[in-house]
Amino acid sequence: MYDASDPFYMVMQKYNMKRGNTMIKAGIIGATGYAGAELVRILMNHKEVEIAWYGSRSYVDENYADIYGNMFQIVDAKCMDDNMEELAESVDVIFTATPQGFLAGVLTEDILSKVKIVDLSADFRIKDVATYEKWYKIEHKSPQFIDEAVYGLCEINRDKVTKETRLVANPGCYTTCSILTAYPLVKEGLIDTDTLIVDAKSGTSGAGRGAKT
Repeated sequence: MYDASDPFYMVMQKYNMKRGNTMIKAGIIGATGYAGAELVRILMNHKEVEIAWYGSRSYVDENYADIYGNMFQIVDAKCMDDNMEELAESVDVIFTATPQGFLAGVLTEDILSKVKIVDLSADFRIKDVATYEKWYKIEHKSPQFIDEAVYGLCEINRDKVTKETRLVANPGCYTTCSILTAYPLVKEGLIDTDTLIVDAKSGTSGAGRGAKT
């Protein structure tokens, strides 16, 4: 269920009250991936959110419930494409549950001026472009938006998600468990950060739905 104290929820509430709306209209790009499907499940249980766009490059025009049978009689909508320009005109917030490089490759000032974005990829988590390009082996196409992106780990950055926030970089699974474990110890000076080692394991869902070897 939703948390009424969540900063992004409160920001969107104020945003919609100003516009005279009662429901937050959301669009999801990558709605048929593992993260996107979980996002659909969570938002379907949010009484003040309406999912207006189920974006999926692989399943355009197919019924969402035909792809995820557990959504039978719950989601009555067809999958749409990943046209961010059109989507920005239609919703209040866009969630991009996409591979690294997608959002950075299509994001423009025009899009950000119309809609708020929560990105589930790593495109705007890392502030140093060289580090991003080293680890993901791709060129970052829109580094001009990196500085304004807020790292959305609300347990630590709650006060940084404000009504002015346009772009939230959603943290990944490894970083969430690692930072939340180490942060209190580092904050209180109880450990030497130069000796910190995180040994984390992931199940198959960590690699996404695509078969990889």
